[in-house]
This record gives sequence, structure tokens and C-alpha cells, in this order.
Amino acid sequence: MSSAVGSTIIGCGHYVPERRVANAEIEQRLGLEPGWIVRRTGIEERRYAAADQALTDIAAPAAEMALASSGIERGDIALTVLATSTPDHLLPPSAPLLAHRLGLRNSGGIDLAGACAGFLYALTLADGFVRTHAVPVLVVAANILSRRINPAERGSCILFADAAGAVVLAPGSDPGMGVLGAKLSADGGGYDLIKIAAGGSRQPFGPDVPVEDTQMTIADGQAVFSRAVDMMVASSRAALARARLGVSDIDCFIPHQANGRIIAAVAQQLGMPPEKVVSTVAAYGNSSAATIPLSLSLAAGQGRITSGKRLLMCAAGAGLTGGAVVYGL
Repeated sequence: MSSAVGSTIIGCGHYVPERRVANAEIEQRLGLEPGWIVRRTGIEERRYAAADQALTDIAAPAAEMALASSGIERGDIALTVLATSTPDHLLPPSAPLLAHRLGLRNSGGIDLAGACAGFLYALTLADGFVRTHAVPVLVVAANILSRRINPAERGSCILFADAAGAVVLAPGSDPGMGVLGAKLSADGGGYDLIKIAAGGSRQPFGPDVPVEDTQMTIADGQAVFSRAVDMMVASSRAALARARLGVSDIDCFIPHQANGRIIAAVAQQLGMPPEKVVSTVAAYGNSSAATIPLSLSLAAGQGRITSGKRLLMCAAGAGLTGGAVVYGL
């Protein structure tokens, strides 16, 4: 079995639905004063999928963009990892359908449910697969959270959005490329802080299940804030230590776009200079696992992500799951 010294991102892609939902629409519905949402979240608008779009419908164009920019033959992709909390169906998984739609005839396919940290889990596992087998992997993160929010719950409906991002990983010969350090974290003590109560084996769907139990709820916003910041900061420090690097060695910091206050708090505690922080939350909101690859693709299109640079990415979300990855390009 052949192996590779490193891995590298050779293609990025993203997709956001056409429908823009400005803060004013939500503020009017909830009876909030104009400007309330942006002051507390940094979000100005978000995107919602069209009624006829399912998860694979928004994941596919992001993946197409990443595949096109990579220049790789589709038959060479050996694995498709789809990080999502909103698959087309609870069963079967959506990754095999996505791979089929993309014409990836030699690819395996698996869904990964890691909430907001899903992309980092997928990237870390994909990096190991690429190094072990010396084959390319497609990683996609996508969510349609607009169908999982309770429109009457202020804490969640002002944040969440729909989007997709994707990367293609390929084998590399440079040990300074790929995952240089990673720390994946979990804290089940916060299991009930962000959840959709119904739909699993604990509370199956049924005729007596209230609609609210099929929608996302945030039980304690302040607890989520403090614990997410702590997890993202601690994971980032651990990943940097494992990579034997410091903040000054990082060229771009791409945190999960939870909200502007969390991004600012994490950057401040890490001592990350503002010019290194990639932020897309104002225009696109919080699409959970999709925010990091979406931001990565947008930054690459702006020329901020180029060969030789080092990235620090971190996230925390429902579960609680979180982590951080230091990645060399």
C-alpha cells in the first residue's frame, strides 16, 4: 500500500442560495428595533435555500467548483466526506448520492454529523486517509438550517443560514503541507445546550410530537457563548502546540462563523491580529459546519489563501463538539 508524506488542498469551492434574508425581515417579525441583530451578532443578512432545494442540491455546486479548480480527474477521487446536520433524508446517507451526482464513480461516501465542528473533523480524517492511501479526497460541508430553526425563538433564528463549502485534498511530498497539528474536542456535559429534541431514538417522530420539538433550540445562549469561546481557544492553543507553532506563524485565522462576538472573543484571547482574521459572518450568517470551507473558498478567491501559507481553523458547536486544525498549504 502506497502512502504520502503530506496532503494539500488543491481546490476550493462554495455555494450560497440566491435568497437573501436581511435583518429587517426578522426584526419586524420578532418585534425587535432596527439594528438589534447586527449589534449583537455582527450579522447583516443570511441566505436561505429555495423550497425545491435539498441538501445535496446546494452541496453539489460547491463540490463542482472545488473539483473544477483542482483540475483532478473525477475518477481519481477515492472518498467523499459530507459534513452536515441536515441531510436529504435521515436514511440513507446523502454522501453516496452526492458522489453519484458528481460522477465520482470510484469514490466511497460517508456523512459526518459533527455540528459546527463537522468540517474540521472531516478535514482531519480526510487528511489521514490521503496520507495513508495516497489518493485524493473530496470534503464537503453543507447545511440547510433555515428548515430547522424555530422562527419564534430569537436566540436561534437570528443566527442560522444555509450554505455549502468544499475542498479537494490530494497527496503531497512536503511534510510541511496538510494537517500540521490538530485537537478535536468534545464535552457531553453541554449536550442539551443546542438540540433538536425529536427525530432520534430518544424521541422518535410521531403524531403527538410538537412542532417545536422538530426545530432547533438554544437552551442557554450565554452558556453556549462562554463554553464555545473556551473550547475554540483551548483547542487552538493545543493544535498550535502540536504543530510547534505560535500565533505569529499563522497567516490566516479562519474560525467558525458562529457570530461576530464569538469570533472577536476568540481572536482576542489568542492574540490574533485583526488583519489575519477571515470573517464572512456579516454577509452569510452561521451555516454551522459550512462556515469554515465557505470562508476558505471566499478568501482563496480574494488571493488571501496561497501556497506556502499556514492556516488556523477552529470551531465549537452542538454536542458540544469542537476542535482546531493548523493546516499548511
